[in-house]
Amino acid sequence: MTQTQSYENRTLADIAATLPGATAVFRAHKLDFCCGGGISLKEAAGKRGLALPELEGELIALGEGQGAPLPAETKDLIGHILTRYHAVHRAELPELIRLARRVEAVHRGHPDVPAGLADLLEDMLQELETHMQKEEMMLFPMMLQGGHPMIEYPIAVMRGEHDEHGERVRLIEGLTNNMLPPEGACTTWRALYAGTRKLVDDLMEHIHLENNVLFPRWP
Repeated sequence: MTQTQSYENRTLADIAATLPGATAVFRAHKLDFCCGGGISLKEAAGKRGLALPELEGELIALGEGQGAPLPAETKDLIGHILTRYHAVHRAELPELIRLARRVEAVHRGHPDVPAGLADLLEDMLQELETHMQKEEMMLFPMMLQGGHPMIEYPIAVMRGEHDEHGERVRLIEGLTNNMLPPEGACTTWRALYAGTRKLVDDLMEHIHLENNVLFPRWP
């Protein structure tokens, strides 16, 4: 069986979890590998009207073994999530909110101004902070202690909140024309959209890592 044939019936979540770089390919093609990653590559390509051979070719081109491997131990994986995603979201979102408020104020008469983006990002910061605190204070300690008979319930809550984060991402993409600044946009506007794109990419990677790599360790 060839590598191309093997990808066709594998789920997006499985490919994302095992092939370094695959998540960037999926994001580029608007394929939901985190919350909607349970469908096969073939089905996902069909729904998006994508050519399956070309999509598989991009995955194969990534090559085996590219990218730094994820930590294997649960303790190290949780540590990676905390430093690479939790800390980064907390550091970057306040500045994005500030930039969004400035762009909305200065360019309020522009037809492409992302009206409401600052409020949406502020809501996201508040919801993410609450979500991350639940993980840091309850779920992750349970995991680090080897699990708990009731661990499936907080995991289910986190998965549900991940879906809500995904819905906010779609709202952000709609407000910002997929983070594509209009022609002649000022430096602040371009910086806002570049930062927002990074936030979205980071958040999708974050959700994927928890939904498809960490959480399945407790079936």
